[in-house]
Amino acid sequence: MRVPVVDNGGQWTHREYRVLRDLGVDTAIVPNTTPFERLEADGIVLSGGTPSLEGATHGLGVEGTYLEEAKVPILAICVGHQLMAQHFGGQIGKARTPEFGRVLVRVSEDASPIFLGIPQTFVVWASHNDEVTRLPDHFRTVARSENCSVEAMVHDSRALFGLQFHPEVEHTEHGERIFQNFLALCHR
Repeated sequence: MRVPVVDNGGQWTHREYRVLRDLGVDTAIVPNTTPFERLEADGIVLSGGTPSLEGATHGLGVEGTYLEEAKVPILAICVGHQLMAQHFGGQIGKARTPEFGRVLVRVSEDASPIFLGIPQTFVVWASHNDEVTRLPDHFRTVARSENCSVEAMVHDSRALFGLQFHPEVEHTEHGERIFQNFLALCHR
């Protein structure tokens, strides 16, 4: 299975790569300017990036090339999550209370398969100034925290998953399981 990590300049992009590699996945960190047809992917991870979308450059992620052309599951993390929401018509804005560090999230009862086998509440690691302030059409919220109403979202009919928090860092409980759940969807 091949799942590249599209690098949006995140501080933990190498951790996303390492988790995938340690799970036995053929992976590589690729620049976010890589043409989609060169990815040859069974799934795609859109990495995090700068703490704010304002003034940042995010290559083909901003244009939505990967989101439009990929027929494979996509896991979008932090800035990748925000880019996904923005591309499909959602809104991004400054967080009322930026989250940096440990955050308790609550998963909805009708959560997506990305949270299969994970408790309804668990601790994650967050690092963001901006957040999704309005969901795009055809997406639903599947996790929230006290300060962020869209910690995770999923598309109604496509395998598109957005996480505001960082499942790749060791401070996030069940982070490896989230990646395993994502990879299980890439096998279908």
